[in-house]
Amino acid sequence: MRLSCTHTHTCFCDGKGSIGDFCAAAVQKGFTSLGFSAHAPLPKELGIKSDWHLSHENCALYIEQTLEAKEKWRGRLEVYLGMEIDYIDGYMSPADSFFRNLALDYSIGSVHCVIPAGKSIDWAREFGEAFLCVDGSAEDYRLLLEKGFGGDKRALTDAYYDSLSAMCRAGGFDVLGHADLVVKNNRSYIYDEHYSKRVEDFAAELKQNGAIAELNTGGVIRGKTKAFYPAPKFLKTLFLNKINITVNADAHCPEHLGGCYEAAFAALREAGYTEHFILHKGIWQAEAL
Repeated sequence: MRLSCTHTHTCFCDGKGSIGDFCAAAVQKGFTSLGFSAHAPLPKELGIKSDWHLSHENCALYIEQTLEAKEKWRGRLEVYLGMEIDYIDGYMSPADSFFRNLALDYSIGSVHCVIPAGKSIDWAREFGEAFLCVDGSAEDYRLLLEKGFGGDKRALTDAYYDSLSAMCRAGGFDVLGHADLVVKNNRSYIYDEHYSKRVEDFAAELKQNGAIAELNTGGVIRGKTKAFYPAPKFLKTLFLNKINITVNADAHCPEHLGGCYEAAFAALREAGYTEHFILHKGIWQAEAL
């Protein structure tokens, strides 16, 4: 089976290791293709500080080094230029012209930052210009939940899925990043009827969009979660909605590449999938499980 990963983070954002380090590891592991997906630069006008997004100052260098790697590893490894682009309703989207003009090979659309209803981005600055998100530290999550949503996990979950659905309607991305991320800091979250309905409604939005979803093993690799994103019940819902799937490690160091892939392939088969998709020869191609 051909292996690939299109969700990787190098030292250009919050990962460890250079583009070359990742390429060497991918070749050693027998990968067919490798896509780099630095966390896209935040719009300067947001005024939000982040130490895990690609800086505007390093954007050109990131693109240059990825394109150089394409040539250096040609014939041994297919290298692709991508970005993981945040959707922040009303402020930032994978569909923004800035990203379309970068001539990326692909993009991942993700929701990390959730803004409470009736609040603006200024609300986040009350916490020291931090980028409060659902998958940050436990303390950041506590602040987001308590200060933004009055401790109401359902309200936070609704805001998260509202943003995912809005991102799907806006478009501009090829791969949906780590759906189900909202449960990362709440391991005891119960997939109740309300949550299941939000998942079902969102799956219908994603089907209309036509993007590929990823089965993301990163939370398990790093010991942050016991289940992949999305969890088995959600994965089954995606299958029933005929959503195509790609397996990604969300690798933050070269050693993460291919992590938990066998278990991920087993989870796909359990959900009913008989194939997954990899980026090969410049297009998304089905690979039998």
